[in-house]
Amino acid sequence: MRSLRAPGAILLVSCYELGRQPTGLAVPMAFLERAGFAPAALDLAVELLDEARVRRARLVAVSVPMHTALRVGVHAAERVRALNPGATICFFGLYAVLNRGYLLGHCADALLGGESEAQLVALAEALERGEQPASPAPHLGRLDFPVPSRDRLPAFARYARLERNGTRVVAGAVEASRGCLHECRHCPIPPVYGGRFFVVPSDVVLRDIRQQVAAGVGHVTFTDPDFLNGPGHAMRIVEAMHAAFPDLSFDFTAKVEHLLRHAGLLPRFAAAGCAFVVSAVESLSDVVLRHLDKGHTAADAQAALDLTRSAGIALRPSLLPFTPWTSRDDYLTMVEWVEREDLVDAVDPVQWSIRLLIPPGSALLARPEIRPFLGELRGVDFAWQWTHPDPAMDALHAAVTRIVQEANDAGENASATFERVRAAAYEAAGRRPVEADATHAERRPVPPRLTEPWFC
Repeated sequence: MRSLRAPGAILLVSCYELGRQPTGLAVPMAFLERAGFAPAALDLAVELLDEARVRRARLVAVSVPMHTALRVGVHAAERVRALNPGATICFFGLYAVLNRGYLLGHCADALLGGESEAQLVALAEALERGEQPASPAPHLGRLDFPVPSRDRLPAFARYARLERNGTRVVAGAVEASRGCLHECRHCPIPPVYGGRFFVVPSDVVLRDIRQQVAAGVGHVTFTDPDFLNGPGHAMRIVEAMHAAFPDLSFDFTAKVEHLLRHAGLLPRFAAAGCAFVVSAVESLSDVVLRHLDKGHTAADAQAALDLTRSAGIALRPSLLPFTPWTSRDDYLTMVEWVEREDLVDAVDPVQWSIRLLIPPGSALLARPEIRPFLGELRGVDFAWQWTHPDPAMDALHAAVTRIVQEANDAGENASATFERVRAAAYEAAGRRPVEADATHAERRPVPPRLTEPWFC
């Protein structure tokens, strides 16, 4: 039998990482290489499934950090099983752990979660010894991080770029921390990490940034669930990065409450090259925000927008417009806020169609408020079904989803799509649309953005 240490005997598969070169492969590759293995990599976001690589592999590890990646990953695993029945198939990442029941009974031999890279090395070593694969509990301990290994990954030029002031810059990605201190009830992180987070050593992060810049990257996304969980750690990295690469821009994600709490850092981030910040505003309904335990209010979201603008940083709000508690007026309020605050181009059109996802193990399942709306757990959808108490909201969701899909297929710009979503929102609310300012779109600044729309 071919040794697991032979080149390509381990195949790491990424399915989707928001249009970025997959750090979710670069990190485990470095762990495996340090242990003496020579893994191959495959990113299905930009590559076709390579049958030759699949047939050479004895261990195929599929990265599933999010729901979209899991859906793609299951189809990929089914093809792997058909092409190479003797291979061990492992899933790792947040959604591997959450969907344990379905995956182990369908297409996975092992599941790994939490800080899983050392577990992946241990799995490879166990298989090399002829032992059966196992699925240990998620590991939540500190790891000894090597610098991510990116040489075998597709070039950065094949991924999303930063679009700013009419120019496009090659974009990379790096992680400075994992997990999260907070426990928003709809988030997939708390069921796995339980309010814990772990930092990646600054020198490792900076060396990863250095190798990306050498490969042509001019903008870096910090992929941390919340970059400001460790504000001192984040600031040290950013200032060292800026000192080394003054022209390098960056973006990060942070909670509304962190933007308010650490408002004094925002001008320093701006001075160091921060192009934009993504923040999960989710809703402008305080009722919805309380159900989700977001830790902020609608007024806080407005304050965060004002603070980032004052600092010279664009805010790109992510939205969760469809929940069981969102009313037609709530949806319209969000539409009107985005228009009034000149955020139309800061919201990817797909955001208008996002519907609350309740995966197995979600903290929402412990809340009695969700139970009246719940249907069945559909393993093939990797989520609990739910129905809105107002049928018009489910109809609006279907209409907006159709609008967004048509717009994406046609390559329509965000402003045109927004106008159609706006019309649907007014119709659902039974209100006559307020006449839009004809010159409004012309004078609206287009904020910096990555060229890949955001999906969950």
